[in-house]
Amino acid sequence: MAALEDGRGAVIYPERNIKLVVEYDGGGYHGWQRQAGSLTIQEVIESRLGIMLGQRVSINASGRTDAGVHAKGQVINFRVRSRLSAEQIQKGLNSLLPDDIAVIAAQEAPRSFHARFSAVSKVYEYHILNRQAPSALLRKYIWHVRTPLAIDPMRECLKIICGENDFSAFMASGSPVSSTSRTMLRAELEHMGPQRLKFTFEADGFLRHMVRNLTGTLVEVGKGKKTTEDFKRVLKSGDRRQAGITAPGRGLYLVWVNYGQNGGLSSGDNRDEVICNDRQDKTFCHPGD
Repeated sequence: MAALEDGRGAVIYPERNIKLVVEYDGGGYHGWQRQAGSLTIQEVIESRLGIMLGQRVSINASGRTDAGVHAKGQVINFRVRSRLSAEQIQKGLNSLLPDDIAVIAAQEAPRSFHARFSAVSKVYEYHILNRQAPSALLRKYIWHVRTPLAIDPMRECLKIICGENDFSAFMASGSPVSSTSRTMLRAELEHMGPQRLKFTFEADGFLRHMVRNLTGTLVEVGKGKKTTEDFKRVLKSGDRRQAGITAPGRGLYLVWVNYGQNGGLSSGDNRDEVICNDRQDKTFCHPGD
């Protein structure tokens, strides 16, 4: 649609829906969502967009990451009237953003596209360093667990959460949701090296702190503090008090958002990073598991 002129000769550009894929280091922020008196990623991006576009912009995100949580493929969308293309918006925004936030892809989306409500599934990773000595370089991006973890019992627990389950036992207390049922499409545990582990979870939705509480409970199984039967009872109980600790935010990453056949609007190349079809040390969730 071409730009129009109002009665005073000013150019009026058609409203467009812009979709961005954003990468960020969440260590310096109090999570994604705007909060009074706290620096958040949403606040930073909206303020820089406002400066660049000369208008107030309100963005939608695929999910609200907590304080300290990172993203490789957070998806956002917003509506704007501007002569700038999506690529020009990406370039201009990156020139204004701090070094710990970057727009890695941009495109114009259909008017019906919504970063959160159009999503089919999301993928999170949780990274653990499992050795006695801490890491000076990875301390902000990984959970350091000193006790050697038993891999096989944790993998057995991943099979238990496959499919549709009530995950209220792994939800932060006081979370207002209409349903605590979610479908786990993929649950994996990989060795990323002799002392590094990576959990990957893909589901049609996640409850607040769900991945971190799952990971904290899985680590207790790996330490021998809980058995696989204990884990199964925790899941069935729906009682947060029976689950393990909440794993720290610094080890968690939002890596990919899947929009199915919705115009190729998924989080781009990040999908190849998390699927790794050549790996054998995984637990996939299949129908009927």
